[in-house]
Amino acid sequence: MNRKKLDPKSGPYAPFGIQLRRLREEKGWTQGELGRRMGYSDTHISAVETALKSPKLEFALAADKALDSGNQLELLWWSAQHGALIEGLPEYLNIEAKAIAMRMFEINIIPAILQTLEYARVYETALVARGRSTAEQVEERMNLLQSRQRCFERSPMPTVHAVLDEACLRRPIGGAQVMARQLRHLETMAQCPGVTIQVAPFELGEDRPFYHPVWLLTLPHRAMVGYGETLKRGFLERDADTVAEWARDYDQLQVEALSRAASLRFIRRLREEFEKHAA
Repeated sequence: MNRKKLDPKSGPYAPFGIQLRRLREEKGWTQGELGRRMGYSDTHISAVETALKSPKLEFALAADKALDSGNQLELLWWSAQHGALIEGLPEYLNIEAKAIAMRMFEINIIPAILQTLEYARVYETALVARGRSTAEQVEERMNLLQSRQRCFERSPMPTVHAVLDEACLRRPIGGAQVMARQLRHLETMAQCPGVTIQVAPFELGEDRPFYHPVWLLTLPHRAMVGYGETLKRGFLERDADTVAEWARDYDQLQVEALSRAASLRFIRRLREEFEKHAA
């Protein structure tokens, strides 16, 4: 068989095509069989797999459904619209879509997958006012956010552990009403099976092991990948020793942070304060 190899850096949709082919072959299906299940021709499937044709969003959704791949291809499709994303984030999103466990630490803002759309839109719209983004990019990011949050609809759902610095919860993004609703959402999420939310209070001081946001993803084969960001770009950390060091620091952070129950009480108390200011 003449099987065309594809460089994942050859174009914005090359990673999509590679993943589509990988998922199809894991099922043992031909391009024709996948096409029949999706309502497309085998020629169309081949053209997408080799990046000769750019897929539509409808194609990505149909492929995820046919291949029972959660929202992997949908996330890849949105990440291909990378004019709205910082460098390095599209590659991270490809891995996030496959992760069976996510651990994250945030300092200044609620983690994306735990944000309300209202909170996220206020934050993104402020970038437009500062000339750092466009209205079109805001819409792209909002669509991507909704796609990422569908991780909670996967079966099985990935486990999620988030440690939030107290600053995340006190910074009044959008004002008191927006924050009250955002914190109420955190309360709801914190009580979901498979989701753990802890608060790292200010009183930890120098004992907080991280001074920058960190994400740790566990993949189906149990390998772990780290991710961090600067103002301009994101970077994946694959070195096993470095990721293991991050994981040890994260374990220490979990011990030093408030317990799950105490964190929930802390979030509830702050939410009630915001509600009083909003009244």
